Amino acid sequence: MIKNVKLFGFIAVLALVMLLAACGGSGDEEDAGSGDNGDTDNGSESADGAELGETDLTVPYVAWAGALARTPLLKQVLEEVGYTVEDTQVEAGAMWSSVASGDAAFMTASWLPATHASYWEEYEDDVEVVGEFVAQAPLALTVPSYMEDVNSIEDLQGNEELGESVDWTITGIDSGAGIMQNTETAIEEYGLDNWELLASSEAAMLSELQSKMDNEEPIIVPLWEPHWAFAELDLKMLEDPQEIYGGDGDRIEAVANTTFQEDSPAAYEVVQRFTEDYNGEIENDLLVAINGGESEEDAASQFLEENPDLLEKWTEGLGE
Repeated sequence: MIKNVKLFGFIAVLALVMLLAACGGSGDEEDAGSGDNGDTDNGSESADGAELGETDLTVPYVAWAGALARTPLLKQVLEEVGYTVEDTQVEAGAMWSSVASGDAAFMTASWLPATHASYWEEYEDDVEVVGEFVAQAPLALTVPSYMEDVNSIEDLQGNEELGESVDWTITGIDSGAGIMQNTETAIEEYGLDNWELLASSEAAMLSELQSKMDNEEPIIVPLWEPHWAFAELDLKMLEDPQEIYGGDGDRIEAVANTTFQEDSPAAYEVVQRFTEDYNGEIENDLLVAINGGESEEDAASQFLEENPDLLEKWTEGLGE
């Protein structure tokens, strides 16, 4: 009888141990399952913790040479990570207002501190700088180098011969551009009383510039670097003693809505990484390819094919 009791007790203890082990195993499996579910629930989370967040991005840009080069390149990088990007061509004022209001995520064509100073002053509470595409981008009134007697904006003052030869007209781009505002200021500050600024578009201005240079005729335009025109045409920027155009040049920056990092963390990280490596040399290469006949999208695709190390650096650990 005692033996039977002892045996029964041993069996009971063994059953209890097995039951506890089973419960422990079940807990481990449940924990593992929670981890899997967590990964599934956060499928947009990258290896370094940056989630995709909102995946539909609107990126406004102005049809200026540099923006036409860098915007499709950055768009394709963001698409590699898993974003859907709508790049929308607008004027400068709409570019700033849409980012400030949150209708757009970020812009690729901010020129600070001089050219877009008025926009920054208006919207600075709603936007932030994410990164810098080009550290120094000079702007100025520009003429063909064969106009040897014109080297400074001051040379336009009361210059009857020059004024009549160009109908007292400076051939500009779209009216909302900061460089156009600077030119209006320059006309006033330098006392260019007879001169007028003609608004058009960058494409129209460049077409007129090329046409005049083919015949070695005088022309005055507002231009900036980096720009393919300086690589392919013999041009010179006019001196600007009053630094109306910002002296040594503006910074070309990515400026985003203040909620961009919270809304789309991985995209914010991509833009930061991209701007760390992007520079005027890359932009000039893209611009020359585009001016040579490639579409903006094809130039961007070709660049990424030829620079897989950069693409990997810009996307590593992010998104899909």
